[in-house]
Amino acid sequence: MTMPATNVVGRAAFEAMVGTEIGVSDWFTITQEQINQFADCTHDHQFIHVDPEAAAKTPFGSTIAHGFLTLSLLSAMVYQMPSIKGVTMGVNYGMNKMRFVSPVKVGARIRGRFVLADFVEIRPDEVQSTLAVTVEIEGQDKPALVAEWLGRRYFGKDTS
Repeated sequence: MTMPATNVVGRAAFEAMVGTEIGVSDWFTITQEQINQFADCTHDHQFIHVDPEAAAKTPFGSTIAHGFLTLSLLSAMVYQMPSIKGVTMGVNYGMNKMRFVSPVKVGARIRGRFVLADFVEIRPDEVQSTLAVTVEIEGQDKPALVAEWLGRRYFGKDTS
């Protein structure tokens, strides 16, 4: 279970991290149950995700996670990264770039590696960050995905 970030830093300290790796998440094991639940939520029941017997006959050799399941887990992974003092809400703003590089087989363990690529003030109570994200697959050289993830954060009245 992922807990909210305990490393809370001031806005200036967070901005000073631009260009550096801000953290690496814990490993997440991808289970068939997760894959099946994601298939139910998205109505994507392609056999490579939900039919172990048929998927075993493909070049993957087993079922694989939906790429969008892997992408969705970024939300859980980022909670382990530093957060900014005074933020009252954060939202996904989009992706500049995103590629699914390698399939994630059922039973694989993945983790996110986060670099703060950019940090921009939109307004005094709103900032935008760009995170260069790599989702690694344990024991593999090629990652599951790479992305430039945009996030907006909003501050309450006290942002000191």
